[in-house]
Amino acid sequence: MTSATNPVTSPPVFHVYDTTLRDGAQQEGINLSVADKLAIAPLLDELGVGYIEGGWPGAVPKDTEFFRRAAKELDLRHAVLAAFGATRKAGVRAWDDPQVRALLDSEAPVVTLVAKSDVRHVERALRTTPEEGLAMITDTVTFLAGEGRRVVVDAEHFFDGYRYDPEFSRAAVRAAFEAGAEVVALCDTNGGMLPGWVEQIVAELRDDLAVPHGRDARPGDPLLGMHAHNDSGCAVANTLAAVDAGAAHVQGTVNGYGERTGNVDLLTVVANLELKHGLRTLAGAGLEETTRIAHAVSEIANISPYARQPYVGSSAFAHKAGLHASAIKVDPDLYQHIDPTAVGNDIRMLVSDMAGRASIELKGRELGFDLSGQSELLTRVTSRVKDDEANGYTYEAADASFELLLREEITGERPGYFRVESWRTIVARAGGRGTEAEAEATVKLRAGGERIVTTGEGNGPVNALDHALRLALTRVYPEIEAFELIDFKVRILDTEQGTGAITRVLIETTDGVTSWSTVGVGPNLIEAAWEALTDSAIFGLVHAGVDPR
Repeated sequence: MTSATNPVTSPPVFHVYDTTLRDGAQQEGINLSVADKLAIAPLLDELGVGYIEGGWPGAVPKDTEFFRRAAKELDLRHAVLAAFGATRKAGVRAWDDPQVRALLDSEAPVVTLVAKSDVRHVERALRTTPEEGLAMITDTVTFLAGEGRRVVVDAEHFFDGYRYDPEFSRAAVRAAFEAGAEVVALCDTNGGMLPGWVEQIVAELRDDLAVPHGRDARPGDPLLGMHAHNDSGCAVANTLAAVDAGAAHVQGTVNGYGERTGNVDLLTVVANLELKHGLRTLAGAGLEETTRIAHAVSEIANISPYARQPYVGSSAFAHKAGLHASAIKVDPDLYQHIDPTAVGNDIRMLVSDMAGRASIELKGRELGFDLSGQSELLTRVTSRVKDDEANGYTYEAADASFELLLREEITGERPGYFRVESWRTIVARAGGRGTEAEAEATVKLRAGGERIVTTGEGNGPVNALDHALRLALTRVYPEIEAFELIDFKVRILDTEQGTGAITRVLIETTDGVTSWSTVGVGPNLIEAAWEALTDSAIFGLVHAGVDPR
């Protein structure tokens, strides 16, 4: 019988360590509540990361509460929770340091210690000697390991420190391993490293400490890890360089959240490692769920998804030029570095003035319309798109408006849910500057065989128009009640025309299940918004399966 740690039969070790709940939460504009963290942790576990760093218990009351509730409320299948904290203070015994005791009290099975590995920080920030700096690492790791905790050490400012005084930085890593740490993550805390520097330093350190290369590591081996920040724009490249040099543990955050320019985007790293390096890094649902999970985390964090994010962004596999579309029609792999379904994403065809007939055909197929062989229709739609974009429209981010255009060209008319007679808006202010303005809109239309006149009030003329239109349509189409406007963007075109410039409005609407975007263009904000609002209502009714009444 072979041992579970037999180097011939055991699989290689690789760690994916997520710090979204702690380091990611330091991003400007993010403020995760305990409930938010408890909602994100299961998503990370579903993805299949090995470690979830929950925060700094004892130092941050909210994080102390998270670990208390997590012990009772979280049922993690793939990941283990890690509590983050610092080594003991200078001149204090580890078991007497309240911050160290709080790490034990968190009941987290893994404790991650941030330790100074740059001698300048030891001397200037901690105001102690290099010898005491090393003793702080040794004592704290020994104490926590002796209490049954698995210990990860984050060697803070390691790369900057190594370039200044490699002897001390190596000694800090060696002290951590000798005291019982299972991983030492080398931190590019200031984010200024370049890939060549990282690869050289990790390789030198691995050889000096006789740490096995990550490809050859087995359970129980000491592991080097990488913790990268993105201040030089090289976080992903630096992390991959560290793995190439032998690191077997990568730390990062979902969507690259983090202080300043952010931490390394863990999703990009694992996608590159699995799809380009052939490493199996995730234990759960895996890459096919990364796009969904990336967007779910962004919703909880209340941060809009980044469209151009590698692999999971909505534009990651979006194609605009007609030349690309013609090639994709023959073979999608000609203009894509991977199959987007491997990461749960999908190809998107963007319709713009650069579009050719192949783009329109592929976009139609994406929307459920088979336009193959309809040469005259494709020519007509392509020509109309180019003319519309010349007049200020854009369909790249307004699929719903493009689908209505396509339906109109196919059938000769748009779905006839209602016919507008007139609309108007009034904005009145009773006093001078500082008093609240009142907005009112009146809509007159015909629907369901009757003439309907409604008046709506709102926070501004567009909001009032939206309310008036809804009041009118819900009498005939109660399905409208489920529609909600969730985003509103305005752009002024031809700004050199001053107040006579053309206005373009993009709005996004949801029915609670899906969302859609429409565009309107006009000589002013209100007319452009009205067009986008009516398109939104029509599209929503079409996709709700409602027949005109």
